[in-house]
Amino acid sequence: MKAIVVKKTGGPEVLKIEQADEPKAAAGQAVVKLEAAGVNFIDTYHRRGLYPKEVPFVPGLEAAGIVESVGPGVSAVKPGDHVAYTSVPGAYAEKCAVPADKLIPVPAGMSFEQAAAVPLQGMTAHYLLHEYYKPKAGDTVMIHAAAGGMGLLLVQWAKHLGARVFGTVSSPEKAKLAKDAGADEVIMYTKEDWVAKVAELTGGNGLRLIIDGVGKTTFPGDLQAVANRGNVVIFGSASGRAEPIHPNDLQQRSITVSGGSLFNYLNTREELMERANAVLRGIKEGWLKLHIGKVLPLEEAQEAHRLLESRQSTGKIILKV
Repeated sequence: MKAIVVKKTGGPEVLKIEQADEPKAAAGQAVVKLEAAGVNFIDTYHRRGLYPKEVPFVPGLEAAGIVESVGPGVSAVKPGDHVAYTSVPGAYAEKCAVPADKLIPVPAGMSFEQAAAVPLQGMTAHYLLHEYYKPKAGDTVMIHAAAGGMGLLLVQWAKHLGARVFGTVSSPEKAKLAKDAGADEVIMYTKEDWVAKVAELTGGNGLRLIIDGVGKTTFPGDLQAVANRGNVVIFGSASGRAEPIHPNDLQQRSITVSGGSLFNYLNTREELMERANAVLRGIKEGWLKLHIGKVLPLEEAQEAHRLLESRQSTGKIILKV
């Protein structure tokens, strides 16, 4: 089968398409013929070696496709089922062996591209807005990189919960996307001091919750812009790792800083399906809309990573297998 293989860490150029051995379904597994794979920032961290993996490896943690075969002991899915998944490496390939208890049934009528856009970012949006501080009507919530695939889902979900939603973006095009998704206040950090603008827009009160997947360039401002007794949740490092802070510095305004990873919030099949069903329910009800910004063939994985890391993309990037 065809697969993208990383033999050494580095820039997008290390993503090479090669022939690889087809997987076989072991006990408890299903082999999925992949139709589409989601591209996420964590894929770039693996490629660069920021989150070390043993080489060679096939990147990608999210995909959708058709069950081709099942191993012993599998009864939850059968050949022909349309499924999606996350948290299993090897998505940049034509096939992947996946633990059956990690497979999410794809609703009828949902395309494979849409299904591949749901698991990682959708369930990440769910835990980020439910596990640390669940916004309620009137709360102020900041979403950094509000026009990205992750940001657009967070904006919609926070708005659905009744929050006054703030977003940072880098361009007028991205500002429009964030506004269309429901953001009440959109700040172009390339044109103005976003911390000062937050102070102006909140009457100096700051933000109840800040969700930050950017990291190094935004985190110092988070600590200034957050309200007394507010929460900052950092879940990514698109601009690099945030600089260290002294925990005692949080005392003066009783700030809570948390670090999140989806993979710690999918500990059981029940938890996985609770989050997946919440995402799929939002899509069915119409208040949560997927924005797929670009679909590229698997062979153009390098370009997908370049687009993502250059911050030129909006919405979700999908690799079509």
